[in-house]
Amino acid sequence: MIDNPRSPRVRAVAKLAKREARVETGFFLLEGPQAVAEALAFRPELLVDLFATPTALERYAHIGKKAGESQVEVEFVSEQVLDAMADTVTPQGIIAVCRQFPTSVKDILSGDPELIAILEEVRDPGNAGTIIRAADAAGADAVIFTGRSVDLYNPKLVRATTGSLFHLPVAMGAELESVVEKAKAAGLQVIAADIKGADLLAARKAGALAAPTAWLFGNEARGLSDEHYALADWVITVPIYGNAESMNLATAASVCLYESAFAHRS
Repeated sequence: MIDNPRSPRVRAVAKLAKREARVETGFFLLEGPQAVAEALAFRPELLVDLFATPTALERYAHIGKKAGESQVEVEFVSEQVLDAMADTVTPQGIIAVCRQFPTSVKDILSGDPELIAILEEVRDPGNAGTIIRAADAAGADAVIFTGRSVDLYNPKLVRATTGSLFHLPVAMGAELESVVEKAKAAGLQVIAADIKGADLLAARKAGALAAPTAWLFGNEARGLSDEHYALADWVITVPIYGNAESMNLATAASVCLYESAFAHRS
C-alpha cells in the first residue's frame, strides 16, 4: 500500500491537475468510480495506473472485477494519499492516470458523420464537459474543440463528462475556419447557436434540422464573432419563454443537439 502522501509518485499524480504536467507527460487525471468504470469498459488500454483505497474498492467491487478482466492492476493507497492525488475536495476513493487520446479532425470527418458539435473558445470546463456528455447522449458522432477552448483533459472537464469522454471521438486544437470548410466538404451543414439568431422553431419547421449537421457553439460570455456567423448556413437561438435572463451554454447546446437527434430519427 502507498501510504506516504509526500512521495514522488504521489506528487507526480497530483501534478496532473496542472496543464503543464499534462502536456509534458501526455497523461491526465481520472477521478471517481463512474469515470473509471467507463474507461475500463471502453478504453482499458489507456489506463496507466489505477489507485483505490481498500474501502472504496470494497464499495465498488465491480471496478476491481473489471480491472482484473482487463489486466489492469489496482494499487491500494491510504485515504491521505488519495486526498493528496485528487483534484476534488471530497474524492470518492478511486483515481486513475490515463494516456491522452485526441482524435484528428480528418479522422472524424472521414467517417461520414451525421451530427457533430464544434466548440469555439468555450472556456468553462464544466460547460465543455457537459456538452460532450450531451453529445454522447444525443448520439452525436464527435465533438471538436477549436480556437482557445479549454484543455480537453482539464480535471473538471473530464469529471463533467462522467465517462462520455471515452465514448465518442473528440478533437482539439484546430482553427474554426478550417474545421467549418472541411465539415461542409464532408456534407455537413453548419448551424451556429447564438442569441442573435432566428428562432429554433423556424429551422425545425423548415426541415433544416434533418440534414447532417455540425452545431457551432461559441464563448459563454461573448458568443460568436460576426466573422464566425458568416461561416454558418443558419444562425439560430433557443427561445426563452419564461423570465430567465439567459440560458446556460451547456443547456442550450443540449437542446440543439437533441433537436437534431429527434429530426434525424423522425
